Amino acid sequence: MEQKIVTKENFLYPRSRYYGQVKPENLVFNANLQEFAQKISYVCNLETGGKLQPEEAYEQIKALWKNLKRTRKQLQIGDNPFQNGDENAEG
Repeated sequence: MEQKIVTKENFLYPRSRYYGQVKPENLVFNANLQEFAQKISYVCNLETGGKLQPEEAYEQIKALWKNLKRTRKQLQIGDNPFQNGDENAEG
């Protein structure tokens, strides 16, 4: 049985496999979304543990959300909700 080497980076920032429609912008957004979720988890845990004030946690989450929204706009994710990538599809 082959053993997978776990690096510090993989342990702290795990990535899940992407099963959606494979397009470059979808892959980039998925990576950004996973990073967003990981950072949100850290902020929530720090706030829950009393290491971060609720107002500071809120501001950090708000900044992370704005960054994710900006990324989505730049990648034009969701701009054409009825276009599925198939040029011959009728709609």
